[in-house]
Amino acid sequence: HALLAQWRVYLEKRLDRPVEFVQRDRYRDTMDLLQQQKVDFAWICDYPYVMLKKDVRLMTVAVNEGKPTYRSYLIVPARDTQTHSVVDLKGAVFAYADPHSNTGYLVPRFEIKRSGADPTTFFKRTFFTWSHRKVIDAVAAGLAQGGAVDSYVWDVLNKVRPDITAKTRIAWRSEDFGFPPIVAQRGISNADFARMQSVLTGMKDDAQGRALLGQLKLDGFIEGSPQLYDGVADMMRLFGEP
Repeated sequence: HALLAQWRVYLEKRLDRPVEFVQRDRYRDTMDLLQQQKVDFAWICDYPYVMLKKDVRLMTVAVNEGKPTYRSYLIVPARDTQTHSVVDLKGAVFAYADPHSNTGYLVPRFEIKRSGADPTTFFKRTFFTWSHRKVIDAVAAGLAQGGAVDSYVWDVLNKVRPDITAKTRIAWRSEDFGFPPIVAQRGISNADFARMQSVLTGMKDDAQGRALLGQLKLDGFIEGSPQLYDGVADMMRLFGEP
């Protein structure tokens, strides 16, 4: 909350207008706000971005450890030294992040499906935690025998709370996907779009912006390209999603 307050002040000063941050627990809620044009900009997962391509415009993509990408981590309890892929967890209890999460839902289901198994019956039981951090907590506490998480979330938590991540082990890493983008709803004027894009991509160029990026553990923001998300679209097609 302190970081968001600082970021709000930063944006208000550079945009010369009031800024309000709206937080929602579930990805679907944020998607609805965008489609209803009740928010102007949103930082969303790459899976919802591909789903909402007709309703939003790609504005910026974060640069994470030198690249505008991230991955899905399959995590298991630290004591599990045998699991090396999600296929090894057949019949287990598995934690998903959110049904509209790429790294926390689409990726593990894709890996199961392309192995020839049915994701809906593969596990003994599955549940949603509604956040990547809570997937890590669930696996660390032994509530799940495996889970799929955003690499950025796990890596950042590993820096600030290594006592928690130490209770988990990364059993598998996916290929790179485009980092969750910041998008604008389609009704935003070109002038407002360009101004916000300029402010975000310019954060790395001033001391206060760099300090905020440091707290976010990010290098900066770039304009990005829709092609970054082709891999997500390919996985969606396997499930018959447009």
